[in-house]
Amino acid sequence: MTSHPSLQYDLLKSHSPPTDLSKKVAGRKPPNMSALESYPRITPFLWFDANAEEAVNFYISVFKNSRRLDTLNSTPANPNPASPILTIAFELDGQKFTALNGGPYFKFNEAISLVVRCDNQQEIDDYWSKLTAGGGSETQCGWLKDKFGLSWQVVPARLADLVKHPAAMKAMLTMKKLDIAELERAANS
Repeated sequence: MTSHPSLQYDLLKSHSPPTDLSKKVAGRKPPNMSALESYPRITPFLWFDANAEEAVNFYISVFKNSRRLDTLNSTPANPNPASPILTIAFELDGQKFTALNGGPYFKFNEAISLVVRCDNQQEIDDYWSKLTAGGGSETQCGWLKDKFGLSWQVVPARLADLVKHPAAMKAMLTMKKLDIAELERAANS
């Protein structure tokens, strides 16, 4: 494993919630309380070089019912050379995420992707267009990479049922953006 001198362990540790959570001030959380307290047990944590804020603003613009939840800034005691912002908590259509400005040590790859379930072709077309905008790229079988390098699968809700049919699976393998009508034709052939 490669050593990464500016991994943010010490910085993250210094911003951990206090150990005695019973100390509340006027019914409020202590100022260092982490947003993680209200998060689901498992939450995606996305590592960006120094552009987490740009990425979060982009994702919030793509998905309805999305919002920025919290920002954790670097401190003088633990400066983050990548950005004055260390982490940003945000929500995309009910799913919580955290974005980290962690420096140039790690990049996204296809080993992990986020699936966008779409109810119709218009949704597929809209999400596909928005997520590939500004430098994203189309890959294969409903997969794309956005301009930050994060992989997405933009798929119809019925995909699993459709590709049970060998002809529909074969048709999907020739597509970049998925075409529901073509998959249905192939499944019914």
